Amino acid sequence: MTTANTSSAHHLTPDEVRGLWLGLLGVLIFSLTLPMTRLAVGSPEAPQLSGLFIAFGRAAVAGVLSLFFLAFTRAPRPAPGDWPLIFAIAAGAVFGFPLCTSVAMRHVEAVHASVILGVLPLATALVGAWAHRQRPSWGFWACAALGSALVMVFAVLRSGAAAGSLSIHWADGLLLAAMAWGALAYVAGGKLSGRLRADHVICWALVVSLPVTAPATLFTWPANPITPGAWWAFGYVAVFSMWIGFFAWYRGLALGGTVRVSQVQLVQPFFSMLMAVPLLGEKLDAVTLGFGLAVIATVFLGKKMPVQATKTITRFKQGTP
Repeated sequence: MTTANTSSAHHLTPDEVRGLWLGLLGVLIFSLTLPMTRLAVGSPEAPQLSGLFIAFGRAAVAGVLSLFFLAFTRAPRPAPGDWPLIFAIAAGAVFGFPLCTSVAMRHVEAVHASVILGVLPLATALVGAWAHRQRPSWGFWACAALGSALVMVFAVLRSGAAAGSLSIHWADGLLLAAMAWGALAYVAGGKLSGRLRADHVICWALVVSLPVTAPATLFTWPANPITPGAWWAFGYVAVFSMWIGFFAWYRGLALGGTVRVSQVQLVQPFFSMLMAVPLLGEKLDAVTLGFGLAVIATVFLGKKMPVQATKTITRFKQGTP
């Protein structure tokens, strides 16, 4: 049993290798989401676009693009059994994650948020293991617990330093909620991408959300002048973070498996922190960098831990979307 698991862990199929590369491409696109969102919302002292407008607006823009894309590619209508997964993706990727992060990012720096969301790969893998009835090893659970503990300690220390007491800032609570929503959307999308084209998956979720996101965008439209930089940042999260990035990410999850490919996200907080420095002028202090590297290390170790897959999951991974 041990020999078979070790062999499968070191000899990936061509599809699984492609999945890892596509997952990495999606992660690189997503790594700019937090810095760009921070640039779009501004700071409490110099506010720009509201978090609600960014959350609804980016989904509305991507939803309109999705309408044209689905028509251009003559996308078949999803089967009745696909709709629950589409609505799960919409709940997590279209509403939950964008709303939580967009509101929170005005009150925390991007390097700070990158550390908090650094355990998203482990959260995705845990949700994926539960959804697919896989059984992670005790070592995987230990890494997940350690990574979560590091994030909580970092949030308490940073929030306590700002508030003068050991407590967690409400914005950190939103980021933790965003992590849960993101994990749900990633797992549902990875599963559905085994039956539909990966680029169609996010498009259907965005289209079914348009009756909510389009009116909400108009209702939250900014009344005050907004800097060009904030609008450019909004354009990035609308077109790339909300749309194109998912094309590569969901295809990667379908080919390589949710539990494996989700660990590629370990580089995301690192790239997010690096990009926040030139884009926002933020600084990486020793504490933030230390916690960030520690979180990345736990995710890396978690990636190495075996996850037992059932025969059903093996057939799913080898299926042609």
